[in-house]
Amino acid sequence: MEETKLWINGNWENAQKTYSLTAPYSGEVIAEVAKASVKDVERAIEGAHKSFQSFKKTTAYERAEILYKVVEIMRERKEEFARILALEAGKPLSASLTEIDRTIATYQFSAEAAKQSTGETVPLDAAPGTKDRIGYTKRVPIGVVSAITPFNFPFNLVAHKLGPAIAVGNSVVLKPATQTPLTSLVMAEVFKEAGLPDGVLQIVTGSGSELSDSLVTHPLVKKVTFTGSGAVGLKIKEKVGLRKLTLELGSNAAVVVEPSTPIDEIISRCVAGAFGYAGQVCISLQRVYVHDSIYDEFAKAFIEKTRKLKLGDPLDPSTDVSAMINPKELERIKQWIEEAKSEGAKVATGAEFTQRTLQPTVMVNVKPHMKVVCQETFAPIVSLVPYSTLDEAISLVNASDLGLNAGIFTNVLTDAMKAAEEMEAGTVVINDIPTFRVDNMPYGGVKNSGYGREGIKYAIEEMTDLKFITIKTTI
Repeated sequence: MEETKLWINGNWENAQKTYSLTAPYSGEVIAEVAKASVKDVERAIEGAHKSFQSFKKTTAYERAEILYKVVEIMRERKEEFARILALEAGKPLSASLTEIDRTIATYQFSAEAAKQSTGETVPLDAAPGTKDRIGYTKRVPIGVVSAITPFNFPFNLVAHKLGPAIAVGNSVVLKPATQTPLTSLVMAEVFKEAGLPDGVLQIVTGSGSELSDSLVTHPLVKKVTFTGSGAVGLKIKEKVGLRKLTLELGSNAAVVVEPSTPIDEIISRCVAGAFGYAGQVCISLQRVYVHDSIYDEFAKAFIEKTRKLKLGDPLDPSTDVSAMINPKELERIKQWIEEAKSEGAKVATGAEFTQRTLQPTVMVNVKPHMKVVCQETFAPIVSLVPYSTLDEAISLVNASDLGLNAGIFTNVLTDAMKAAEEMEAGTVVINDIPTFRVDNMPYGGVKNSGYGREGIKYAIEEMTDLKFITIKTTI
């Protein structure tokens, strides 16, 4: 059994306390994880600030080379990393391999972006009396970035914070989710081997509730980037003050299926979007609004495909769906299903529980106010809902206080453009599921789904200050 340490100033350090890390599927203890104290976090932040003073002077070329080396190392250790991810997160091995591929792409995008952070000239002679002045902007690193990450994509969502920050010369204090520390700690080895100077990356593991105040209020922290629940995100926003802030919060992703859609062509994709990683994805497909003229046909095909998914051990390559992250989440979703059933909803398939798993579940005859519809389930459960008009469907999509991704399937251009304009979401996906994401696109939500944007170019803007420089050419 592994015993982990904290990564502070380029060294592995013991913590005074530890906690037991259990595998979501088997329940076996797989590691004793170092539990950082507030003093540990403060030392990490101070060390990151000190290292920043020299790292900010490195060239774009030097930072890009470090990130390219990270890409090379991750490719060589891909299978190893995928097994770590499958074990600690309960993510099926096939999905874990896909996440490693995406993580590699994210670091590669970051390496390329390190050389592309540019400013612009400002025509000061557009104002009277300023013909002898030149003005230009540049992006400058801000300092210590505090990064707090979730369990569901513990390699790639960490990369979305580390990659852009390092690309522009910032230092980072990373606090990974308590369930998935191993995937972050192994990146300390990777960045060390890639040549990242000691202290630029600090990793503190432990309780978010105990450490978050220091991570978001320490005076040396200049930027906070958090991915997680809306409730925690709101608390962070209240405490962060004038620091820069990015919040990637919850979602309740919906897709509209118009009658012009070839159903056979989209069923597999919709099922994958609903049940990938047991629905524990921010943009997991949770609500499917299907035109009433094709609803019965769609529902039959969707339910049949869902029943073919294999539930099992994440280390078995044939597994489609595995355990949820912890038994408490299973209790929550069981209550939500029973509550919906008591109000008339029906289970078309699934809703079979073990201590750690939920069979992929399809619900019908649901109402907009039910928790399985209006709140983020974060579980392998999807609701199928008929509608009569596109206006009605868009209204149903928008009847949520969340708005990360939404989608529509249609072969009618005007309907696609109507949805693009009227759906209230940070991203509208046309002719694919809202679970679609490429790691260089802008990613973030509206309403209660977040604040700011990720995606390498856009994250760099959030992790830098815009400096304006003007020169008077004559004295």
